[in-house]
Parts: sequence; C-alpha cells; structure tokens
Amino acid sequence: MYKNIFSDLKVIELAGVLAGPSVGLFFAELGAKVIKIENPKTNGDVTRSWKLKTENNSAQTSAYFWSVNTQKEFLFIDIAEQKGIEQFYSLLKGADILICNFKKGDDIKLKVDYNTLKKINPTLIYASINGFGEDSPRTAYDLILQAESGFMHLNGEANSNPVKMPVALIDLLAGHQLKEAILIALYQRLKVNKGSKISVSLFDSAIASLANQATNWLIAKQLPKAMGSLHPNIAPYGELFYTSDKHLITFAIGNNKQFKSLCSLIGFESLASEQRFANNQQRVVNRNELYSILSNSISEFRFNDLYKKCIALDIPIGKIRNLKEVFELPEAKALLHTTTMSNQKVIVPQSVVFKIS
Repeated sequence: MYKNIFSDLKVIELAGVLAGPSVGLFFAELGAKVIKIENPKTNGDVTRSWKLKTENNSAQTSAYFWSVNTQKEFLFIDIAEQKGIEQFYSLLKGADILICNFKKGDDIKLKVDYNTLKKINPTLIYASINGFGEDSPRTAYDLILQAESGFMHLNGEANSNPVKMPVALIDLLAGHQLKEAILIALYQRLKVNKGSKISVSLFDSAIASLANQATNWLIAKQLPKAMGSLHPNIAPYGELFYTSDKHLITFAIGNNKQFKSLCSLIGFESLASEQRFANNQQRVVNRNELYSILSNSISEFRFNDLYKKCIALDIPIGKIRNLKEVFELPEAKALLHTTTMSNQKVIVPQSVVFKIS
C-alpha cells in the first residue's frame, strides 16, 4: 500500500516550528521512521510552549506542536556538545534524509553543514529550508514573509489595514516545495546512488505562489489590492450573501453556464441576457450592481433549500462555516486521526490526503 511506501526510509528532523516539521510529518504518515531531534536546553521545539488559554496547564505540549509532529520519535540531544554531536553523527550514518532550518552560519558552527555530513553519509539527502535565501541572515517568521511578499497587502477588506492569513501559509507552501524537491532527489539517488543538498526559501515559495495576482501585475499592469473575498478576474465570485434564515454563503461562478443556472434558480432568468452581465468581463466591470440584485433575490431563500438546489444544478456554492461546523461534516471527520502522544490524547487532520488506486 502507498501509505507505507516510505517504510524503508529513515528521516532525521533538525527543524522547528512549522515548515520543516510539516515535511517530516508527510514522510511519517507514509511510513518512514522520522526522528525529531530537539534541544534539551530550550525544552525542545519552541512550539511545545505555544499554548492557548483554553489548553490544559498540565499537558506537556501545545496543540500547535501536535499539528505537525505526530507519528514521530523524539530525541533530546544537544548537538552543540561533543557527546551530543557524536550521537547525532551515529544516527546520521543510517539516515536517508535530513530536514533542517538553520540560520546562516549556524550549520557550520554546529558542524552539521552539508559538506561535513556528506563525508559521514554520501547518500544523504540534505533538505534545508530558510527564510530569504541561503545567504541572508534574517530571522524568518511566516508573518514577516506574508508582509514582504505582498500577501498581506492583498489580504483584507478594501480600505482596511493589511491582514495576515489565519494560518502560516507561506511555511506550508515552502514545506510542499521541499517535499517535491526531496522526492526528486530520491528519484535521482536511485539512478546515481549519491546524495544531494536541497535548499528552499520561504520568500521564493511565496513569490512562486502569487500565481494570477503576480501576472495581473506583470502582464496586465493592474496592481492588485485588497478586495476581501472578491476575485479580481471573476464575478460573482467571493461576494457574501445572507439567506432568509441568516446563513452566510458565497458563490464561485466561473463561467456563463453557471451564471445562467444561478439566475434561473433565483427566478431572474432575464438577468443573464442583460448586456451588462452577459459575460464574465462585463460582470467584473458591473459587479457592484450585480451584487445588489443578487443579494435582494438570495435573501428570500432559506439556506437548506438553496444549498441543495445549487449542488443539484452544479452551481458552486459554499457556506461560511466555523471550525466547529467544519469538523461536524462527515468528509472532515473522515480525515481525523486520533492517537496518544506523550501521554496526551491528540486529534489532528491527516497531512496526506491524496488517494492512489
């Protein structure tokens, strides 16, 4: 089964917080032996202490930590001491992958840089993640990357202050980049039986993920700005509507067929044939007028009736759900994994969600 595809791999994780550990979790969920090495002087990964006010004071570790650290083994080793570095080197001899996120120069100072480690293990895949590139000494937190890469400028309501996204998305995007690079390196190792060094920066990952917002500027010379949940290229897309029973919903109308179906459903068929709404570009130009018309009509429908009819007609509709509502959905419940870690009951969504048959 693919879920144990990496059962013959040994991964050592020298990374903390979110980006690097998310990569370790990926390999752990697919059967690899993942050993997370933590510094006893700092009580381990800093996120162990990032507790919410609602968390149990007696619990040793935060909910945040468990989001990317289940299914791993934990070793507290001080690699700055001779005994610790020798223990680390011993573990490394049988390892396939090392995941790390050192600041510039720290890897050399601690004697865990690639040039040192490849002499111990020539087939090692050394996977390094950093903030602004290998030559930058800057400390990198996801918030700073969201600010520097344009994401915060784009996020939020029109005329509001810039807003960060509610998860450390740049960390997660960089983690995906690093996973892809490791898989390529593993494939290359099968051919040449040699290890390699991989480096991914949070900044590069962020820029690469700007997608259409980047090309809207680079090609069309339209400087993107905060639009709330609206889409700069499509309408109606992201506008929020209340139903008669006060449920908040949104639509992602990506083509004329979907727009005609929506207009027909709400009893306003003629709307789709009006020149100002006849195609997507016209709907983008006249989106404020369109919103007012749709909002009045949709407010007459009860949520359940509208939701079921939209799904039946393949009209993309979504309810704005809080996380309590999300994890009441059977599809979300099916992704939950419950285990006991460090004498603590841990419930997390699966990291690996693809299916292969």
